Amino acid sequence: MASVITIVVARAINGVIGRDNDMPWHIPGDLKRFKALTMGSVMVMGRKTFESLPGLLPGRRHIVLTRDPAWAAPGVEVAHDAAQALALAGDEPVSVIGGAAVFALFEPIADRIELTEVLAEIPGDVTMPDLRSSERWRETAYEDHDAVGATPAWRTISLVRA
Repeated sequence: MASVITIVVARAINGVIGRDNDMPWHIPGDLKRFKALTMGSVMVMGRKTFESLPGLLPGRRHIVLTRDPAWAAPGVEVAHDAAQALALAGDEPVSVIGGAAVFALFEPIADRIELTEVLAEIPGDVTMPDLRSSERWRETAYEDHDAVGATPAWRTISLVRA
């Protein structure tokens, strides 16, 4: 089993995490944080999340969860359930990066959540609940970031299993 399972998610205050299979905001500081958090880990994601990426992200293995037995992409490992994804990851740290159904699948077994909270109500078509409301999680750190130009204010929050 993986050594550490971390959910890495960005979520607006109204619960939105996506719109039209993309992120509905552009926050350069959050993209840098995402890279730092996921570098050297095995990224586990759903097929739509993978297809929203600009391509394979360097320095990270990509495991895509899909129900489609014929789906494949160069450089990607394919799993059809969480257990198979974790078996493929082995002892390497796992970063679960989306989407909503994959977050829900891994939340009961994750060790950490690295949350970027976009401090705005953003329109979108994919949402997820605020996991901080669960007694399963305890906040250990946060950092606020001011709005700059078109970039909304945002906050980084680290949570560990309570």
